Amino acid sequence: MRLRILLPTQVLVDASVNKIIAQAEDGDFCLLPRHIDFVSALTPGVLSFRDPSGKESYAAIDEGVLVKCEQNVYVSTLNAVRGENISELQALVEKHFLELDEHERKARTALARLEAGTLRGFRELQERLNG
Repeated sequence: MRLRILLPTQVLVDASVNKIIAQAEDGDFCLLPRHIDFVSALTPGVLSFRDPSGKESYAAIDEGVLVKCEQNVYVSTLNAVRGENISELQALVEKHFLELDEHERKARTALARLEAGTLRGFRELQERLNG
């Protein structure tokens, strides 16, 4: 099978695999090459995949969608990181989400400034019209 994990700005994984284990709302499931075509909503968790030589790799993913169509498996998600082992993956996830938290904090601060400036502008305009 060909596994592609797609993020909004990049292709995180594009690899030949012979086994995929993923998590959906109703539990974990396994895809093998002769599995029927399949679509599933994924929950945040760890997706593991094995290449034809038997090497296991991992990706921590946010919510997403998995589509298996013939020999192609596509996973579309907003956020994901890839690691070669679970401990490496845990460190990458912690770092990635700390960066996201900092980015969100900065975005919220900028939005609050923008809202305050807009309200101040409306207030000044209202005073001019009434004054």
